[in-house]
Amino acid sequence: MLTIDFDAVAANYRTLEAHAASAVCGAVVKSDGYGLGLAPVARALAAAGCDTFFITNVDEGITLRQALADRAPSARVFVLSGPVSDAESVFDAHDLIPVLSTIEQIDSWAAHGRSGGARPAALKIDSGMTRLGLTAPDVETVAASPDRLDGIILELVMSHLACADQPDNPLNAAQLAVFETARALLPDAPASLANSAGIMLGTEYHFDLVRPGAALYGVATVQGRANTMTPVITLQGKILQLRHVDSETPVGYGATRRIPAGRLLATVAVGYGDGYPRALGNRGAGYVDNFRVPIVGRVSMDLVTFDVTDVPESRLHANGFIDLIGPHYGVDDLAADADTIGYEILTRLGRRFRRIHVGGDG
Repeated sequence: MLTIDFDAVAANYRTLEAHAASAVCGAVVKSDGYGLGLAPVARALAAAGCDTFFITNVDEGITLRQALADRAPSARVFVLSGPVSDAESVFDAHDLIPVLSTIEQIDSWAAHGRSGGARPAALKIDSGMTRLGLTAPDVETVAASPDRLDGIILELVMSHLACADQPDNPLNAAQLAVFETARALLPDAPASLANSAGIMLGTEYHFDLVRPGAALYGVATVQGRANTMTPVITLQGKILQLRHVDSETPVGYGATRRIPAGRLLATVAVGYGDGYPRALGNRGAGYVDNFRVPIVGRVSMDLVTFDVTDVPESRLHANGFIDLIGPHYGVDDLAADADTIGYEILTRLGRRFRRIHVGGDG
């Protein structure tokens, strides 16, 4: 059972907005609102005052527009993957703003604007992540031919930080310098550099617009610092069976763990088919009230087994629940035990979970 608190999403937005000082606070809601539901997430954020959103592709953009039709019809929606070839009319029809990352995308979108009226777009600068974005020579090419942008209403110049979660990493300052150099060569436009962790680097990284993502959903974003975001999800697994172990016995596929006699095991209805990481086998844990219960054996597709010996049996019963993500063991704790990050955990949680929405639109 996955419980999602959309009031917590809104509260995290307000916290980040306060950190952003004078910059506008947007919101990244890609990958189905980080797996928690694009429509209810976006509506909760709009109710909190957000009017600038970032998604991955056109399909997400259309879904987002539908979700915001009665809540924030004038919100700006930026499509991070840029324009789709021969689909300019879809961008126009749904009022979507492409993020342009190549000279070819710039030329194509500018031609579209010159043919039917100037269209809004953002320019993405590669400031050192070596992923999407205009390189330094690309920026110089655009700067040398200002008419190349004729047909484009430049809504935003943006880049993305690679190591903002590591405040002392020198790449942060290096990227900031590259971004400022690129901005100086381009037409004047609002600028955006800071993601969730970038907001915490200081006001020099804020520019005109910040773009938090994972922090909105309660994920820790800065290494070595306490997470000040409000938890957004709790995840519980139903106990299908309780079993007393009478003699030493192996548990699960591959017999990777042997349990001594006298232990009490609970088999729970969750597995990697639900997005619960297989890597948690013999490493992860859950909680029953305040009692930590370790995973024993491998996580299988639909089931996982916990050692619940230390829990008073009066608190255990078939069809009861074990907290898999909750106040004692958050999404980042689970991610650490699975050798991954909270972002991945959220976006992997499957549709087989019964979902309970709290706050927001209910």
